[in-house]
Parts: sequence; C-alpha cells; structure tokens
Amino acid sequence: MAVTDAAAPPGAEDLPPLLLAGRAEAVRAALEGGVAVAAGPDAPDRGGPGEDGDGPQPCDALVITNLANGRWVCGFSGSAMIVVVAPDDLLVITDGRYATQAPAELAAAGVDGRVVIADRGDEQKEAAAAAVSGLGRLALEADDVSWSRYRRFAREWFPGAELLPATGVIERLRRRKSPEEAARMAAAAAAADDALAEVLPRLAERPTEGEVAAELDYLMRRRGSSGSAFDTIVAAGENSALPHARPGRRRIEPGDLVVIDFGAIIDGYRSDMTRTVCVGEPRPPGGRVYEVVRASQQAGVEAVAGGVPCADVDAVCREVINDAGWGEAFLHSTGHGVGLDIHEAPSLSSRSDEVLAAGEVVTVEPGIYLAGEGGVRIEDTVVVTDDGCRRLTCSPKTLVVG
Repeated sequence: MAVTDAAAPPGAEDLPPLLLAGRAEAVRAALEGGVAVAAGPDAPDRGGPGEDGDGPQPCDALVITNLANGRWVCGFSGSAMIVVVAPDDLLVITDGRYATQAPAELAAAGVDGRVVIADRGDEQKEAAAAAVSGLGRLALEADDVSWSRYRRFAREWFPGAELLPATGVIERLRRRKSPEEAARMAAAAAAADDALAEVLPRLAERPTEGEVAAELDYLMRRRGSSGSAFDTIVAAGENSALPHARPGRRRIEPGDLVVIDFGAIIDGYRSDMTRTVCVGEPRPPGGRVYEVVRASQQAGVEAVAGGVPCADVDAVCREVINDAGWGEAFLHSTGHGVGLDIHEAPSLSSRSDEVLAAGEVVTVEPGIYLAGEGGVRIEDTVVVTDDGCRRLTCSPKTLVVG
C-alpha cells in the first residue's frame, strides 16, 4: 500500500472554511432510511427501546444531546446544547452564555438553522416540543441519554411521541472526514510534532514525567491548540509498561524507555501520536522491544487502505509481535478513529467487523508492555486513501535522544 506524509499543513489561522450546510440533510436521509436501535428491555411506561434484531427503524426527527455530534451538524461549539433535526427544521437550544456565539457560529458554517436561547428547563422543553409537534417517532442518542433523562423526555418533553434509543446515527456520518476536517487534524498534528521536537532535547536534563507533560501541553497551546486532545501521557522506566500511565514525579533517567502519548486540538479536531524514546541506550531488552514494535507499526500503516477490513490491520500488527514471542504483552487493540472525539469509529481490533473507507482518519498504535521493566508504543494518525494512507503525525521514530 502507498504511504505518504502530509504536506505542510496550514496554520490554525489559515484553515479553509468548514461549511456544514448539507449535514442536516444527511441526517434526515439517515433517519428516513432507518436507524439502528439499541438492545434492551422496554421502558416500563412507554414502549420505548427495541431490540437489535428488529432491524433499522425509520424516524421522523433526531434529538441530539452529544456535544460533538451537535457541533458536527451545525458548527456550534458551546458546552451546552440540544439540537433537534426535524424534517423542515434545525433547532439549536442553548443558554444565555452563548446568545452571541451560537448564531455567529451557525452563520460562519453556512447553516440555516434556528437558535433558541433558554436558560430555564421549562423554556428548553417548550422549544424542543414545538419543533417536533405532530411527529410520531423521535430518535434519541442511546449512548448519550441517561435513564433519568430518557424518563424526563418521555414523560415531560415528548409525551405524545414514540422515542427510540438510536445508535450511531451521526457517528456513522462522521467517519469520513472532509478535506477541511482533515486540514484541521493535520494542523493539530503539526502543533504536536513541533512541541515534541522542542521538548526532546530537554529529556537529558532529568525532568519529571509531569514536567514533560506540562511543557508539551503548553507548547501545543503556543502553536494554536485550544487544549490537549486527551490527558497527556509521559511514562518512564517501569511506568512505560502501563498503557495509560499518569505522569508523575518520577524523573527520567538515562536508559529509561519513555512513552510519550499526546495530541493537540485545532478548531475542535484532534490529533493523536505516540513516540517512545530513551536518553542514551536503553536497558535490555528495551532496544529489541523497540525494533519489534516499530516493525509492527510500520506493517500496520502499510496495511491501511480503503476496502481493507479493520481486523486485518490489527492482525498484521499482532503477527509481527507474536512472532517475536511477545504476543501476550500486546494489551490493547491496534487503533481507533479520531476526529472531534479522540476515540471514534472505526475500531482497528480483532473483534471488528468494519471495513476501512477512504477519508476515514485512524490511528495505528501497537505496543509491548513488560510489567516491572518497561514498554514501547509507537502511534501515527493517518488518513485512509483508496490505495493506502497519508500520515498526519510526522515526528521521527528515533529511539535514542539526548
């Protein structure tokens, strides 16, 4: 498969406009075609959730409560929103903190929608109920709506409608990134690449894990990031054997394997990258472990292409590590989708039945973790193409630094 590196991305201030005018219509088409319904017992007083075996169920409207999904549809980036996608209406309900921001962001995204500012719950309820008045079947986001919120929706907000706990309506639409979305992710990856390049020479000064993590976060913000894509991981020595170690007061010493896993956010879109480094030569078997993980990761990246089953990419990475005798030390799946969330569909795992498609953005991140000794993980974020992939994270894969 063809693997290329991203061209120099635009700076955060020079990104192409992200226009979202067609997204509400895409949601309406998905609702008309039928949504997957979460399995589970019926709600005691509603006749609510169905079973997976019922097949796709057409719906009249979608009530969006997940913030990332709401932002994807309309462009509003606030921390409080309900978005209703009805046949002839797109309604964004938020509170007074966003009275100026919400209409401005919808206009900038080219979205024809209404914004209702409502600070009280009864006002929000009235606005949502009016938007779906007369509609028979409403889809809720099953993975986001709590049981108590479902009961409020059923009894108070939409008492005359049939509510279905839909899964993956917008998540499926979010899988393929537009060129404008990919540009934001490339800019986020570049901010992280630059931050790491500045930090690595300082590892020889014996900083703590926490100091390195804090400096990476600061440097990414200096380069336009609105924050860290997730809690930055810096894990040295024996801590590097913990896949999601929290950076602490341990100092980085010569010979330590140091796993650095982090990412930036540009205009809501995230990057994700892991590099493993060592100040001087690593203690055995660190060098050999690194060689195996690097070979595994390279094989996985080369296996990525449109039409390739996700499980096949996982199998390629796992085969290299199995052959080296460390199969049981590969403790997680090979990768995941990235976008507005750090973990999105698809999943690159042995259990996945999904197939990669051009335009999706995924990570490839195999690892080996030897308890009490140390671990290695190497990760890139890549854009899937028809015949391979394009790497967004371009930091060198060099073990020895300092």
